[in-house]
Amino acid sequence: MATRTRQKAEKIAKKVKYPYAKAKYVRMSPSKITYILDLVRGKKAEMAVAILENMPDKGAYESLKVLNSAIANAENNMGKNRDSLYVKEAYATSGPMFRRMSARAKGSGDIIHKKTSHITIVLDEVVGG
Repeated sequence: MATRTRQKAEKIAKKVKYPYAKAKYVRMSPSKITYILDLVRGKKAEMAVAILENMPDKGAYESLKVLNSAIANAENNMGKNRDSLYVKEAYATSGPMFRRMSARAKGSGDIIHKKTSHITIVLDEVVGG
């Protein structure tokens, strides 16, 4: 039988929830996205949007879509002000790999790993500022 269910429910209710957005199964290696996310981590949301809009990389385009979604989630679902948001966490984890075959000499073959990644951006409000 479950014990301390009331205390556990209160603890879960007290947990602070941050606005976030995820993009799953992005057809790009996590290492190519991680260095882009390192540039925007800790920045104000508007500054992060400006940085990502001016980068020519495909990873910046995908990250910008996730960041705009996180900002919209913060405004519409949690009622937060867009000007007071900053990027609390930004990371890319590896997703499943597609395995493809490349023909080689004498009837053999090599495996090609096509990597995917999951992009997550978490926002928070600037305190006192």
